[in-house]
Amino acid sequence: MNLDEYKKAFSEDDAVGWLEIDKEFDQLYPGQEPKHFAPAISYMLGGEHPLDGVSYYESKNQEDHYHFVTYGFSELYYNEEKVEGEFSKWGFELTFRLKPFEADNGNPSWAVALLQNIAKYVFSSGNWFEEFHYMPANGPIRLDTETEITALVFVNDPEVKKKQTPHGEVSFLQIVGITSEEYENIKENPETVEALVNKLKEHNPLLITDLNRKS
Repeated sequence: MNLDEYKKAFSEDDAVGWLEIDKEFDQLYPGQEPKHFAPAISYMLGGEHPLDGVSYYESKNQEDHYHFVTYGFSELYYNEEKVEGEFSKWGFELTFRLKPFEADNGNPSWAVALLQNIAKYVFSSGNWFEEFHYMPANGPIRLDTETEITALVFVNDPEVKKKQTPHGEVSFLQIVGITSEEYENIKENPETVEALVNKLKEHNPLLITDLNRKS
């Protein structure tokens, strides 16, 4: 899409990139209204949370789980200068699939905080993520929780494909919770990340994070 087509298709009030994300999830969850979390003060106005929002859907695929998606790693709003870029801002948004955890009582808001914390790291360090990257969570991914899941690996979301948007390419990178032991193993042998992911997929093709999972 060139600049003239962009100007014809959209107005300055349009959240062009946001709509592109919504399109993918509307196809996956037709008719479902997601739960949405937006920070009280936007980052542009001095708020501490870089993402403009995080939504989650209730998925019945494979097994019941929550499917989160971020808004803010890619270019969300009308911006003529960003048309025909190679990548839309950081070039990705994050997703996360979570098996319901009893202590959440149906409100997994800690996962929103986790995603915002990853965003803080990206926005402040300038380091972005790609498939098979990994990182420690410096403790349980759900704070103050007895769980072996203390680190994350990044994979391409199995159901949401990379797409070309008017602002450039956006991948949907899914964070997957891994155990301390699994993390130590891949830290020592980084070339085994893909093998770990494939092993997890054998019993869990959508790579849903289960806080009760053992190594």
